[in-house]
Parts: sequence; structure tokens; C-alpha cells
Amino acid sequence: MEIKTQDLLKAGVHFGHIARKWNPKMRPFIFMKKSGIHIIDLSKTIIKLKEACSGIRKIVSIGRKILLVGTKAQAREKISFYAKKVNMPSVTERWLGGLLTNFTTIRKSIKKMNNIEKMKKNGTFNTLSKKERLLINRLYEKLYKNLGSISSMNHLPGGIFLVDPYKEKIALSEAIKLNIPVFAMVDTNTDPNEIKYPIPSNDDSSKSINVILQFITEAIQQGLCTKKEHEEKKNNEK
Repeated sequence: MEIKTQDLLKAGVHFGHIARKWNPKMRPFIFMKKSGIHIIDLSKTIIKLKEACSGIRKIVSIGRKILLVGTKAQAREKISFYAKKVNMPSVTERWLGGLLTNFTTIRKSIKKMNNIEKMKKNGTFNTLSKKERLLINRLYEKLYKNLGSISSMNHLPGGIFLVDPYKEKIALSEAIKLNIPVFAMVDTNTDPNEIKYPIPSNDDSSKSINVILQFITEAIQQGLCTKKEHEEKKNNEK
């Protein structure tokens, strides 16, 4: 899928924040100021988006996962939809502090959730008392709400994609601490310097988020295909 300026324009990717709310470090990515709003230079967006897609393809092709994160209202549905499409973990509710930096503890909670699912499937759950079932169900609902979308994440992700790193500050700092490459939509109010793959773009519009995610998930899909080809080649050589 070719990245066309026209498609980005149509989705409003170029609209930044009110000029007085800007981060001066975004200066290289700003084209102009119009009616008090900063306009993002889409030629820079295309360059950065291509770099991000290339980085994502490499990570996925070696069998690592990309964690997709977007907890703001405009991003939730889109993140959830695209993550399911390419079978990647995602966070759309609140970010659990320590999700990356305290991953072993998080894994224990995921195991607990998976065990409850097993109990329900093999009939053990039905042998419990009514009170026990009620308590276990409550625990399961709580765990599933926070961890259901990352249940397939057995290891730390190879990369993390953020919609609005300004909002997802904790996720960003945890990824930086662990040297996990960060891919992110950066609006004009964000510091792009601490992000390895910044994509200058409007992170407040669901249309803009949608179009960027289309390219990101296409890159993931390509990485998965490369991984599959490598595996098939290896198997044929055996």
C-alpha cells in the first residue's frame, strides 16, 4: 500500500494542536501556522512513517510482537480492531503501571486468568460452590478487562506502538527504561526526541489514527509473511 499525501490530507493527519500548546522540539515537522493551529509537514510524515514501517517489519519478521497502545477515546476501538486483525497484543483500557518493567508479576496474573478459563472449559468450575464461583467470576472479569488483550504476550514485546505518547507517558517511560523501540504518533504538543520512530501526525482524530494504523498493521502483516517464509524454508532444508 503506497503512502499518498492525498490520503493523509483526507484523514486530517496534518492538523496539529493550537500553536500556543506546541512543543518547540516539533519545529522540524511543522509546515506552517494557520488560524492559530500548527500544520504538520506531511512530506516529513511520509518519510517517518516509512521508517517506522520498515522497523516494524524487521521486528515482526524475527518472531517478536508489537504491543499496540491507545487508551484515549478516539484510539480505543481502532487499536482493538487492528490488533485483532494481525493477532498482536494491545492496551486500550488504562495502562497498568509495571506492565513492562514488572512483566513477571503481570505474567502471573495472566496465568491466573488462563487457569480460570481452563477450569471453565474442563468442568472443574461447575463443581465449586455458588459462592466460590461468584468470587472466581469477579476475579476473572477484573483480570480479563485489564489483561485479556495481552494474554498472548508470553515475552516482552519487540516494539511498542503508541497513539499519543504525551498521554501514554508511563508506557513510554517503561519502554525507554527497557530499551524497547518506541513507534508513536507524535502531535505538535509532544517531544519527539525520546521516541525512536516518531510519526508526526494528528493523534486526536479517529480518522487520522485509523489511516496511520492501516500502514502500521500492513507492515506487521508483511513481517509475519517474511517470518512464515523463513520458517517454511528452514523446514524444507531439514
